[in-house]
Amino acid sequence: MASLPKYMTAGRCDPLGATWDGFGVNFAVFSANADRIELCVFDRSGRREIARYDLPDCTDEVFHGYLPDALPGLVYGYRAHGPYQPELGHRFNPNKLLLDPYARALIGEVRWSDTLFGYRPGATRADLSFDRRDSAQAMPKAVVLTDDATWGDDRKPLLGWAETVIYEAHIRGLTRQRADLPEDRRGTFAALRDPRMIDHLVRLGITAIELLPVHAILQDRFLVERRLSNYWGYSTLSFFAPERRYFAEPDNPDDELRATVRRLHEAGIEIILDVVYNHTCEGDETGPTLSWRGLDNASYYRLMPGHQRRCVNHTGCGNTVNIAHPRVLQMVTDSLRHWATRFRIDGFRFDLATTLGREADDFDPSAGFFDAIRQDPVLSRLKLIAEPWDLGPGGYQLGNYPPGFAEWNAAFRDGARRFWRGDPGQRPEIARRLMGSPELFDRRRRRPSASVNFVTAHDGFTLRDLVSYSERHNFANGEDNRDGAEDNVSSNWGVEGETADGAINALRDRVRRALLATLFSSYGTPMLLAGDEINRTQRGNNNAYCQDNELSWLDWTALDDESGTGMLGFVTALAAVRRRYPSLRSAVFLHGIGMIADDLPDTAWFDEAGNPLDSHAWSDAAARLLVLRRATASERRREATLLLLNASEDDRAFTLPAPAFAWIVEIDSARAEQSRRPVDGPDLTVAARSMMILGAELAPPIA
Repeated sequence: MASLPKYMTAGRCDPLGATWDGFGVNFAVFSANADRIELCVFDRSGRREIARYDLPDCTDEVFHGYLPDALPGLVYGYRAHGPYQPELGHRFNPNKLLLDPYARALIGEVRWSDTLFGYRPGATRADLSFDRRDSAQAMPKAVVLTDDATWGDDRKPLLGWAETVIYEAHIRGLTRQRADLPEDRRGTFAALRDPRMIDHLVRLGITAIELLPVHAILQDRFLVERRLSNYWGYSTLSFFAPERRYFAEPDNPDDELRATVRRLHEAGIEIILDVVYNHTCEGDETGPTLSWRGLDNASYYRLMPGHQRRCVNHTGCGNTVNIAHPRVLQMVTDSLRHWATRFRIDGFRFDLATTLGREADDFDPSAGFFDAIRQDPVLSRLKLIAEPWDLGPGGYQLGNYPPGFAEWNAAFRDGARRFWRGDPGQRPEIARRLMGSPELFDRRRRRPSASVNFVTAHDGFTLRDLVSYSERHNFANGEDNRDGAEDNVSSNWGVEGETADGAINALRDRVRRALLATLFSSYGTPMLLAGDEINRTQRGNNNAYCQDNELSWLDWTALDDESGTGMLGFVTALAAVRRRYPSLRSAVFLHGIGMIADDLPDTAWFDEAGNPLDSHAWSDAAARLLVLRRATASERRREATLLLLNASEDDRAFTLPAPAFAWIVEIDSARAEQSRRPVDGPDLTVAARSMMILGAELAPPIA
């Protein structure tokens, strides 16, 4: 490393972070309440401090300075001086080395010790005490990067929402056990771009992969002490730096990520990142001082009015990011643009998004966060998905997000589960979900695609476990099976867990296929949980957030048996049928008003006898059968699909509604293997706990 100058010059207050301009590095960091901030420079290993400077200027609450002749690769951290008054929300402690909130790369890991806390753990005065021990040796450090990038002829797929099929996956768990991939690449972005993985996604009809958080994370102390780990990654340590564990070459993560994005784009697959801006890894007021808390606790976090020693905890994770503060909002939007431009990410799924939309305590669809993104020329063009809840007052806000945002639709998840479990009175509910949940989303010109439909997700049972367990089995998490959801709207169909009973296993298979058929034939954006296509199990664990092991990783040996290959073929067939028939994925809401031809409305509902449903039939709590016909027309083609649903315990005869068409059975969820076959006559038998999808081309074609 070249010798460093004795002094910094004033530099600029923007951009925030560390920026190399070819001659030196500009440093800028926000703090409204600090008295002064020091820049600490370390050797390349991050173990030895070699220089320290006061940032010489402060403009509009941004401390800044310029270090001439400094180069990319410089390793640094901050120390913030100011009042230590926890009762007023201030927790400055210059003995604690702090990460730059805009750090784009990190070196080293958090090494847990009591030095990481601004107070003395165990002291009588608790977090009101003051700890004078230096934390530098226990802290990772930030690394200065350049903005150089090579993309070649990369082109984003730019797929419309109506054509989108999402695959939710964990970058590590997806390939960690895939034996046909190089061992040193498994569990990394390099493995995701392997042709064998891309071929698998393409075969499934996947158009977007949604990855659990890839921001740098903290391994929480309580998990480390239990010899577990923060597997899911919802404990953000840096909003700009990638998590090094997910790279085959951790010293060069940016290039590896870019190469993966480019390969996926070539295959027509978009990348959506699950992002966590509602809370940070620093936890509540008794948590460690790693970055934001030490730089300006009262600005970065929401504090209890009148009790500013305490953090507001709408997230259940100890703290709540103060997104209403303009500089904090800037940090979040800068982070989003960083991933969207530096790595050409195609979209984001916002964890606990209700928190991001809170103005004071209440959720507001016109909150500053939404306004900032919707007007942004980069971010507004991406696929944006909200998880529409948090733990604060009025936290469940499904359907209330502004245009431009899609939403995880838990009403679809629970409605589909209840219907196929055979719960009474579910016919109107499943009808709403099949049509894209219009009572939730058909306003403000939103489209059915705003409903991200899913039967399973990372948080909960896998599809196999959903039909194998009635209770959670989370003892491996070390919380005495108290964690995770109690009510999973699941059924074990007679035996808890795995069984050798052939009849029970056949029933479970039928229900799983029926759930997937419902997912792929409903209006909205389908999301498939990674591994459901190969019968993945977590052995009844519905909260595997800390299980970075075989319990959570996909077991690709499932493709060595008939059951695994059969499910993979079934999902592949579902995706193909969805592509084949626009009436299975309408871009607009249909209400049975539009006419495709004489006596053929765009939507119609029938009972199993082929009779239109009246109000009495809709209110029949015992009804578990349903027929839905949908039809569409374009300049060159008219087609229709017919869904026959039988959630009862018996095989049932269905009479197809008039008018008669040359129907083809495209999907029969009672069968493991699919083969298209024409319908012979007006009647069909639909097996218990199963559904059929029929399709027809309507003649004459439109010229």
